[in-house]
Amino acid sequence: MKSNNNSEKTGTGEKDDKANLEAISGIDRKPVSLWDRVWNDTVQTIFYAFAIAIVVRVVAFEPFNIPSGSMMPTLLEGDYLFVSKYSYGYSRYSFLFGFPPFKGRIWESPVDRGDVAVFRKPPENEQDYIKRIIGLPGDRIQVIDGVLHINGQAVEREKIEDFTEDRYGRAVTQYIETLPNGRRHLILESSGDEGHLDNTREFIVPEGHYFGMGDNRDNSSDSRVFGFIPAENMVGRAEILFFSTDGSAAVWEPWKWPFATRYSRLFRGVE
Repeated sequence: MKSNNNSEKTGTGEKDDKANLEAISGIDRKPVSLWDRVWNDTVQTIFYAFAIAIVVRVVAFEPFNIPSGSMMPTLLEGDYLFVSKYSYGYSRYSFLFGFPPFKGRIWESPVDRGDVAVFRKPPENEQDYIKRIIGLPGDRIQVIDGVLHINGQAVEREKIEDFTEDRYGRAVTQYIETLPNGRRHLILESSGDEGHLDNTREFIVPEGHYFGMGDNRDNSSDSRVFGFIPAENMVGRAEILFFSTDGSAAVWEPWKWPFATRYSRLFRGVE
């Protein structure tokens, strides 16, 4: 009788141990379907990709497109480029919807003369503009007979072959302009030296502000029109073109995209 009791206890113990093992190993749990696994993995992947994209856009690079010809010939309408957000530090305009609404800049770095910069146009501070930074704090800026003057000195410019890549196929007078720090870039004078912005008053750039001008000098609404750019309004520096289209193909005409792409402009640095 004693041996039988031991046998029964042993059998019961083996069953209990097996049940405990199955519970620990999860054998008694409800199996997860393949569809649930795929769905969960997809949602997680999309979430992480979106979060990474937002972080990159805020702290590193943001894409912009060029909607007008005010920066011709450096930038053409239909160009798409990346702007480095970290180049000048961060302000409220570096973030989505201007939030959080703090004043000034953090980790600020100076803007160099000749940089092509994206900023919020004053005084509304709502629309992104892109211009070349010509004047730094304390500079005296004036245009006399079409020639840019910085601190009383005429900026050197050299006439070269006409520029013809515009929507009307017109030949436009083109120069190489050399700024005081040696930065060289192309400018256009579509109205010669007799445009409505070719003779201005002298602008004295206040502290904490910059003076921007478009390279298409006679077809640019810039600091000659809306005034100085607060440092707080700077969004970033234009770095590289990643796509460009001549506008001959609509979004709903993908079969035309290969013929509308300006391949020679792809992956070019902005100078």
